[in-house]
Amino acid sequence: MSEDKSTARDTRRGFLKMAGVGTLAAGAAVVAAEPAQADAADEANAEGYRETKHVKTYYDLARF
Repeated sequence: MSEDKSTARDTRRGFLKMAGVGTLAAGAAVVAAEPAQADAADEANAEGYRETKHVKTYYDLARF
């Protein structure tokens, strides 16, 4: 009967080890994907700075 308990314990430990490794792998995949998303966001805002009417009004009111 002690063999059955040790087998269950080993299986549980193996599962927890693999769950930890899987978590690290998922974290690495997320970190690796972030720069690609940032580049796509930069391309979407490629128009750059625009001095619109409300920006000009702010500049006029902010002068001392």
